[in-house]
Amino acid sequence: MTAPLGVVEGFFGRPYSWEERQGLMRALAPFGYEFYLYAPKADAYLRRRWREPHPPEDMQALAAFGSACRKAGVKFGVGLTPFELHFTLDAAGRSALKTKLDHLAGVGCDWIAILFDDMRGDLPDLAQRQAEIVHMARERISGSRLLVCPSYYTNDPVLDRVFGRRPQRYLENLGEALPPPIDILWTGEEVCSREYSPSSLDAVASAIQRKPFLWDNYPVNDGPRMSNHLHLRGFTGRPAAIRDHIAGHAVNPASQATLTRIPMLTLVAAYAKGESYAYGAAFWDAAKVVCGDTLAAMLRDDLLTLVDEGLDRLSSRRKTRLRSRYADSTHPAAKEIVAWIDGVYAVTGEALQTQ
Repeated sequence: MTAPLGVVEGFFGRPYSWEERQGLMRALAPFGYEFYLYAPKADAYLRRRWREPHPPEDMQALAAFGSACRKAGVKFGVGLTPFELHFTLDAAGRSALKTKLDHLAGVGCDWIAILFDDMRGDLPDLAQRQAEIVHMARERISGSRLLVCPSYYTNDPVLDRVFGRRPQRYLENLGEALPPPIDILWTGEEVCSREYSPSSLDAVASAIQRKPFLWDNYPVNDGPRMSNHLHLRGFTGRPAAIRDHIAGHAVNPASQATLTRIPMLTLVAAYAKGESYAYGAAFWDAAKVVCGDTLAAMLRDDLLTLVDEGLDRLSSRRKTRLRSRYADSTHPAAKEIVAWIDGVYAVTGEALQTQ
């Protein structure tokens, strides 16, 4: 594809370990995933505590991961959420932003994303305030690709209910205030969009005066309801034709760092095969690559249970049976299924409010 394809680790709940991150990055790179944007909701030093420096050991781990990405030919980036800075853009806030960006530049970021999601946005001059923050970042990190996630990153009215009604012409004003080299992230017609079409993407491009950079919320499964399900099926609703209507495609993965490779590999097939793509066959091919034939066959047999029914609809007896079915395997994917059944990946409403 012409637009770059990559990972945006931007989910709530239990974050990946550094080992899991490197494993996912290295597994996907040979198949065409070109970038990895580190932005887990659990990293408080990139979000609610962004004004505080990361502990030295965290910065060392982040730098080591960036180095591993570059060795694999993958662009490395970090997503910073300057939480509610647009409400109090004073001298202290400006100084804190510059200091934070200097720290992030020290780990060798190829990309920096300024993320305005997950906070109140009902200000009439929101676009102008956020554009000022982005321009400050652009001056500070010259040389890195800069991306921006708007506060209202979808047409989905759920954002207006949760974060306040969006200002009139917010997207248009933000697009006018930001020069074209700055990419603008977009999740689609919904927070978790079921499909993308060239016409819907062109409508957004007209508003923001550039092609949108997709933040694709599949196969992420980080909500209180979604964490009860494993998202394993192949991608649908992403026709290869959208490649000419986007600036890039960032996939927000599932909480399970090995299992998420299955659907993420099917997206590669969707772009490569175009109209001949079949999501069921793509799942089977990807599952065998990730898990081997035996475990892939087990996943195929249990797909309805793992994906559609989910934990909250399984009796204790069925959970026990399902757990024992995978407990004997030493494969990381099987261990993730056992951990999922044990509630390790459960995401609470409190996590959505505090991370």
